[in-house]
Amino acid sequence: MAQATFSVRMDAILKREFEELCNEFGMNMSTAINVFARAVVREKKIPFEITASNELTRESLMSSFKGERDG
Repeated sequence: MAQATFSVRMDAILKREFEELCNEFGMNMSTAINVFARAVVREKKIPFEITASNELTRESLMSSFKGERDG
């Protein structure tokens, strides 16, 4: 099977935490992303629920995107 490169931008802290967790699972980040992609393709859905509040604003969306929490 031909291989392709996939580049993703993410917060440096999130990347470090993700890498550490993947290492605990005994895999690297590339393997974890491939596991996720295969699950999405197999199930034809994101394998977890994604929800939004009724009152969406640009600020709340950007805050959620950046992983910020209220309070």
